[in-house]
Amino acid sequence: MFISPHSEHRKVEKVETETRQRIERMAWIWLEAALPLGIIAGMLCVMGNAQYFIHKAYHGRPKHIGNDMWDVAMERRDKKLFENLSSSD
Repeated sequence: MFISPHSEHRKVEKVETETRQRIERMAWIWLEAALPLGIIAGMLCVMGNAQYFIHKAYHGRPKHIGNDMWDVAMERRDKKLFENLSSSD
């Protein structure tokens, strides 16, 4: 059986074209993962900011991160000292 060089060339061109098309489709596949990740990241930011603003609205000041029992005791002490100081004026 004789295979002409032209038919072999067409097969190579067809494979190259299919490969090029696959590569072009794969070039945008990262977007398929990036969109949901962007949405998730955005929602996490929204939830975090909502917690911050709700806490700030309720307590009148931003949340103190890492507040332990010592910090709470010092805040109570300071509050009592300022109340005593303002009532004595």
